[in-house]
Amino acid sequence: MANERSFIPVGIAVLTVSDTRSPADDKSGDTLQQRLSDAGHKLVERAIVPDDIEAIRNIVTKWSQQADIDVIITTGGTGFTGRDVTPEALEPLFEKRMDGFSTIFHRISYEKIGTSTIQSRALGGLLNQTFVFALPGSSGACRDAWDNILQYQLDYRHMPCNFVEIMPRLDEHLRRKK
Repeated sequence: MANERSFIPVGIAVLTVSDTRSPADDKSGDTLQQRLSDAGHKLVERAIVPDDIEAIRNIVTKWSQQADIDVIITTGGTGFTGRDVTPEALEPLFEKRMDGFSTIFHRISYEKIGTSTIQSRALGGLLNQTFVFALPGSSGACRDAWDNILQYQLDYRHMPCNFVEIMPRLDEHLRRKK
């Protein structure tokens, strides 16, 4: 008989980075909230902050220190305009970068929008033993990232490996005796 695993829900926070969106018209945040809820995960926090490096850093750092948040997903601010500062806000905070996330995201995006995918600086990393993913602000990009990457890596039943099974080991370097 195959090794059957039970689903393990994780706590997720969704942050929309935008100078113009409000809760009434945050389609990307709504898309992520719906998908993570449909998958059985728990939405722990949701917020909108302006395209401001310190505002982004403050909320992501705060959330990464909450025991009930395992994953933070941001949407918006990953382009090249002057106000797009999400990568600049997050990359210096990361203890570990996740280059593969960006690579796979661009591969999936290329199939849908062709070379326009190079206009996104989507990224992933680890902060305070919390997975952090920065997605573009379009609901299509959020669907692509969730449906093709995150839903699998955040599902303990996904084999051969997934993020959920390594979550208990993310702080092992802090527990080692010196």
